[in-house]
Amino acid sequence: MIKLSERVKALKPSATLAVDAKAKALKAQGINVINLSAGEPDFDTPSIIKEACIQALKEGYTKYTPTPGLLSVREAICEKIKSDYGYDYTPEEVIVTTGAKQAIFNLLLALVDEGDEVLVLSPYWVSYPEMITCAGGIPKIIPSKFENRFEPEPELIEKSITPKTIGLILNSPSNPSGLIYTQEFLKDLSDLIKKYNLWVISDDIYDKLRFDLKKPENILSTSVELKDRVFIVNGVSKTYAMTGWRIGWAVGPKEVIKACAKIQGQSTSHATAFAQKAAEAALKMPEEEIQQMVKTFAKRAQLLCKLLKEIPGIEFIPPQGAFYLFAKVSSYFGKRNKLGKAIHNSVDFAEYLLDEARVAVVPGMAFGEDEFIRISFATSEENLEEAYQRIKECLSKLS
Repeated sequence: MIKLSERVKALKPSATLAVDAKAKALKAQGINVINLSAGEPDFDTPSIIKEACIQALKEGYTKYTPTPGLLSVREAICEKIKSDYGYDYTPEEVIVTTGAKQAIFNLLLALVDEGDEVLVLSPYWVSYPEMITCAGGIPKIIPSKFENRFEPEPELIEKSITPKTIGLILNSPSNPSGLIYTQEFLKDLSDLIKKYNLWVISDDIYDKLRFDLKKPENILSTSVELKDRVFIVNGVSKTYAMTGWRIGWAVGPKEVIKACAKIQGQSTSHATAFAQKAAEAALKMPEEEIQQMVKTFAKRAQLLCKLLKEIPGIEFIPPQGAFYLFAKVSSYFGKRNKLGKAIHNSVDFAEYLLDEARVAVVPGMAFGEDEFIRISFATSEENLEEAYQRIKECLSKLS
């Protein structure tokens, strides 16, 4: 029998992809499942982007590109960051990757040594701890409170910092909560970053999906002097409904981006040429279509909040962006179904909804908060209303 590495044995499978796969498998069997687990927009990629890809194919963008990405794409990324945030970057400070996930992975491989600690604020995207572990680091989970909008106390964060702590990962608007960190919280955090000489990976993949339609913000919005230690990660997946195109990027200090290119050169080489040109078109397209999508998500969020308020025992903070709602369901823990099986945690709760109501959600355990489930509203209002009816009826049967 071939021996697996300790590295891969330490990794957990993605809970979000696992739930989505199970829901799709049930659908393939002809079972009517409402999938509220998906982490992708239900909109089609805008036609202007598709046409740009077709044109790129006709123009011969089917060959190798430079490892960091096509120069025109990196220039477009710099222009977009300047327009959205006001920050100045050069193409040499940008690497185009096969999705934002690879951008984060490259950065961690470039920055983390064996035993280094990276702070992760809970609730967190499921892949952060696993990617840190794969890079040889130790994910240091910082707990937070529902009552504080999931913003950890600065004193708690500081107590978690040790001589081995080298950086942290931020994500706002958040997956899974849909919340946006306040400027006050980011200012307090920036003080700690300066004090302890930490770096920051700012995962801004949902930055344009804000229901207030304001310009994107991240930690540099409060402390631009941190620019030499902040890495901005983004991509086209969420904003432009391009999840399958797999184009992301990392932007930051030149020497680290160069190291990322060295890593990428020995792994995937570069992102797909014609997909890069499609991403360039996305970055340059008018934003009216994006804003319409955001308004649709905001409307769905309002509907979902209204519906969930009608179900006893479910608590939540209305989301401010992305397309997720993080619902506290622990009041149902300890209750039993008609066969006498008890619900002990968020995994049991999610399985009960899928088995009994045919509604797929993601257990909060995957995000570091076991009292919760993540509900995606990247689906139609009709589906949300039907899911509400099913969940309400299903939960009423517990005793």
